Order: sequence, then C-alpha cells, then structure tokens
Amino acid sequence: MPLAPRVAVVIPCRNDAVYLEACLTALAAQTHPADRVVVVDNASTDASADVARRFGAVVVSEPEIGIWPAAARGYDEALEGADIIARLDADSRPHPDWVGRLVRAFVSDPSLGVLTGGAEFYGGSPLQNYLGERWYIGGGHYWIRKWLGIPLVFGSNFAMRARVWERVRDQVDRGNARIHDDLDLTIRLRSSDGVRYDPQLRMPVSARPVQTLGGLSRRVFKVASTFAASWPEGAAWRRAELEGRLRDEPDPGGEWEPELSPGR
Repeated sequence: MPLAPRVAVVIPCRNDAVYLEACLTALAAQTHPADRVVVVDNASTDASADVARRFGAVVVSEPEIGIWPAAARGYDEALEGADIIARLDADSRPHPDWVGRLVRAFVSDPSLGVLTGGAEFYGGSPLQNYLGERWYIGGGHYWIRKWLGIPLVFGSNFAMRARVWERVRDQVDRGNARIHDDLDLTIRLRSSDGVRYDPQLRMPVSARPVQTLGGLSRRVFKVASTFAASWPEGAAWRRAELEGRLRDEPDPGGEWEPELSPGR
C-alpha cells in the first residue's frame, strides 16, 4: 500500500494572534492531519508566536517584514521532510477535509504540481463578501489565467509539491515586500508544473482586504507592481517562447515517490 505524501502547512503571521488561534484550531480538527505546521513569525509584537507554540507548531522567525519574505522563509523550512507544501494565511479557517482533499488530489494525479482553490469571505457585509469572492478573487483567477495561461495561485489556499518550490525558490522576488507573493509565484510557474484550479477547494478567509476602498485599491495596485517587478517573465510573448522551448526538450520525469522513513 503506497504511503501518503508528507504535508507541511506554512502560515506567515504578523500580529494576528486571535486569527491565528482560530486557524490552528481548524487545522487541529482536520480529518487528515498535517505532518507539520510551520508558523513564520514576521516580527510580531503580539502573542502570535506563543499561540503557535501552544498548538505544537514549528515557529521560525523572519525579521524582514513582508508577506513574500515570510512566506519564502516558511517554504524553505517546509522543504525539510515534506513532499507537499501547503499554504494558509493566519485568517484562513480551513474546512475539516482541506488537508485530506489536497492529499487525495496529489496522490491521484502524479502530474499535479500545484493545486489552488477559491475563497469564502467571512466578517464582511453580504455585499463585501460577494464582491470579494466573485470580483476580487474570482476576477483574479479569470484574468490571470487569460494572461498567463495557468491559474492564479491563491496564497490563502494552495499547495505545491516540494520539487516545485525547489525549482522556483531562486527565481521568485522573495525579498520584495511590495508585491503579491502569490502572483509572483504564479508568474514563475509554467504549464509543465501541472498547475490546477479546483473551484470546490474553497477557503474561508477574512473580508478585511475588501472592507475598505483604500485596502482594496492597494491590493489591486500591487498587481501592476508585481508584473513590473517580474518583467519580462510575466509577458505573454515571453511565456509562449519559454513554453515552446520546453516542448522541444525531453521530459525528465519527476513523479513523486514516497521515501521510507521510521514510523511511516
């Protein structure tokens, strides 16, 4: 009987102790528990790190403030012993079958390299929640796929094989706190990485980003900043050129194969 892949969940966190406690409570109730939970303390001044330790999470520190520096630090830490690196934000509240759905998807499809899903906003008005799900996240999925040819990786709800991060970790703009980390990651991915969007893989997340016009505007503006910082990798013509070259290269393989380890 094949072994299940080992899953590490990465949660960047800065001064979000209350949200983080709810997130870790939901993770503790998973029908398929994660093998490891890594909370990246991004120079928090509240009790975030204490909350993480109370739930048994591995706490690593990233003093450079910003979601990309924190997320990348977590992915690097997760490489130790993980086959799949999953990602949440502190205000994510995963459904009980979230990790199990990820594992089943990767086991059933060896070509799958990255799996992402959608959002269910909570805490806002019905209109804010609707616009956040359908316009902000839904629109991002639609337009990014149109432009890049692959689905947008949603930072609050995705997982990737460890080998994918190993390939792109030195390509992403991981030290740039002024861009969208998930969009920058998407730009560095290619169709051969096996990126898939599952509309049924939904994640409850806080409506904070869409509750004010200023907050929403800053996030939309970051889209342009991210494409500018990654140019020309994010250009449609550059991606078409790269994909053409890759089709002409022999396939090196690289399906996931579990390693035997004590107790597994």
